[in-house]
Amino acid sequence: MAHSDILAFVKQRNPHEPEFLQAAEEVIDSVLPVIDKNPEYRKLKLLERMLEPERLISFRVTWLDDKGEVQVNKGFRVQMNSAIGPYKGGLRFHPSVNQSVLKFLAFEQIFKNALTGIPMGGGKGGSDFDPKGKSENEIMKFCQAFMGELARHIGHRLDVPAGDIGVGGREIGYLFGAYKKIRNEFTGVLTGKGIGWGGSLIRPEATGYGLIYFAENMLQNKGDSLKGKTCLVSGSGNVSQYAIEKIIQMGGKVVTASDSNGFIHDEAGFTTEKLAFLMDLKNNRRGRIKDYADKYKCTYKEVDPKADHNPLWSIKADCAFPCATQNEVNGKDASNLVKNGVKVLGEGANMPTTIEGINILIDNGVMYSPGKASNAGGVATSGLEMTQNFMGSNWTREEVDGKLRGIMKSIHDTALAAAKEYGKPGNYMVGANIAGFVKVANAMKAQGVI
Repeated sequence: MAHSDILAFVKQRNPHEPEFLQAAEEVIDSVLPVIDKNPEYRKLKLLERMLEPERLISFRVTWLDDKGEVQVNKGFRVQMNSAIGPYKGGLRFHPSVNQSVLKFLAFEQIFKNALTGIPMGGGKGGSDFDPKGKSENEIMKFCQAFMGELARHIGHRLDVPAGDIGVGGREIGYLFGAYKKIRNEFTGVLTGKGIGWGGSLIRPEATGYGLIYFAENMLQNKGDSLKGKTCLVSGSGNVSQYAIEKIIQMGGKVVTASDSNGFIHDEAGFTTEKLAFLMDLKNNRRGRIKDYADKYKCTYKEVDPKADHNPLWSIKADCAFPCATQNEVNGKDASNLVKNGVKVLGEGANMPTTIEGINILIDNGVMYSPGKASNAGGVATSGLEMTQNFMGSNWTREEVDGKLRGIMKSIHDTALAAAKEYGKPGNYMVGANIAGFVKVANAMKAQGVI
């Protein structure tokens, strides 16, 4: 099939799934030269097979709220591809969760996991349950009800979920406890666990740290570094917090953070003390980012989600790190970033930049890294947590951080080499897609038509 034929085939099979189709189109564009060079990939329809989940599970989650009223949510698990290892990918609890969003995330996860070098397949799951405004008891009840169904579809050699938006350490604890009770065994079936019960050091920090290690590798490749660079970060959750921490450690200055209501612009930049306040605000008090602006007397702007651009990306800076959610940087935002001198955009969230935005960045010489490469540190450290669980041992903080640094350097170099081999030097998006695709395609080819 030609590019247009494959895309038409995917659109016909997946109508009304814009997020999944966007992720599919980006990969199809990148890997067609590989398929043209390897006719057997085309004959075996490896890309078409990758674009279809091996299994898509949808289920009802029924639970009682604090008033004793029955609540009904949808639950999902998309087991996308297991060619190189057990399914691996997070669980997301958010009202926006639907089949399209989870299929796009699971599809991205195939390539991301392949790039880490750890044997993990691609999967994703979650629910349209909204943890915001729920009591501790309601969150526990929901997690137990959700795991009551999910438990029959996962296992430490089958499918190993983790956290994502709306699923942090607290939720992982409740989910793990429920699984342990249902199955009557203590296994590493979830990652992101607490340190005292099977978790890994550096796992909470891994996605944010890995993103900044990747950006530092991109800059070092050009004889530069993060030291002295002004950085824009969106979001204020786990990824954003640890990205900010690592930028501070590397001598950069972060001037923004955001939540679903708006963003702050702190021209003086985050300090360790200010970051500690933000972490407490978001992790413990569940407050809004505006509280940060009130405390530190900096600019706060509300953002209209229907506006044609986000003013956060109009601030003058050297580096940008979108860490909030998908499609938060559109074409107009990308043009504003270029106009204001941004040299690097590293994705901390999954697919935060639209296809139009990506093209504008690359065409204007911005070093752009897709989430499947630069935010792979989280799942890489989940893989390290799985390894420790299999071995029944715990590595030190320094050991895990050293392995994480090594993995991010390897992903950087692999993506760069693949881009060069296929005539797109310096294009990390094409390189990451090709390197991930080739690894999975070869495994699928070896295992036959199944």
